[in-house]
Amino acid sequence: MNDNEVMNIEHVALQVPDSAAMADWYVQHLGCSIKRSTGEPAFIRFLMDGSGDAMMELYRNPKVPVPDYSAMDPLLVHIAFVSDDPQKDRDRLMAAGASLVDDYTKTPAGDELVMLRDPWGIALQLVRRASPMLAR
Repeated sequence: MNDNEVMNIEHVALQVPDSAAMADWYVQHLGCSIKRSTGEPAFIRFLMDGSGDAMMELYRNPKVPVPDYSAMDPLLVHIAFVSDDPQKDRDRLMAAGASLVDDYTKTPAGDELVMLRDPWGIALQLVRRASPMLAR
């Protein structure tokens, strides 16, 4: 690759227990949209975030087991969502079935964080950066 070539991440994929239901929850509660979906055997859902700049793939491929995300420390794997108000979004998402892992904290850099788990055990971080890292 020469200096003029740029590679962009298209998506990050997660093997999950119920990709269709999980995708619906992410659409309803996190502002995602379904960019592409398939049926059997893997029930793939490509989800676009609200900005249209980031995408993840949720699927349930019968060839491999689903990781026990709820047993994993969120520092091993989590999905971070930008939030204008992490505490308000924490309460809203918990009312929709998410569970609290680490409550609201503010880092020395001024970032505001909350760590939750979605109803399937995937760790979700709500983040409000003191100095935003994404151009939105």
